[in-house]
Amino acid sequence: MDTTVCARELAFRGPHREADQAPAAALLLSNSPMVEEVAVTGPNRVMVRYDLRQVTFAEIESALEELGFHLDNSMLTRLRRAYYTYCEDTRRANLKVRSNCFGHCARRIFVREYQKHEHGCRDQRPEHWRSYW
Repeated sequence: MDTTVCARELAFRGPHREADQAPAAALLLSNSPMVEEVAVTGPNRVMVRYDLRQVTFAEIESALEELGFHLDNSMLTRLRRAYYTYCEDTRRANLKVRSNCFGHCARRIFVREYQKHEHGCRDQRPEHWRSYW
């Protein structure tokens, strides 16, 4: 069994533009190269499977929050989140894997989705003008 593959459950709560946040998040996560497997387990729950060498649960949650999803913040969920973070940080340290998120988790995890949407990170000049200095 590969010890770097993790399976975790994401829980959502609160107001959101989607009636059920889980299917929308599952659709985004399934298009990500960082996440191996996604399954909707309930109206507000998503099971994700990922390789710990590429991404952590905290980075996935941070990316979803960055995109406007409302995660469950009950006491039990916060305890579970702290436990996952501790375990994953310890396992990554033992594997000598460093985090390369640096506050850009959503862009790193959902690169394809970011490329589809208009945002201020694009160079408006034509391609042939970009090569001039």
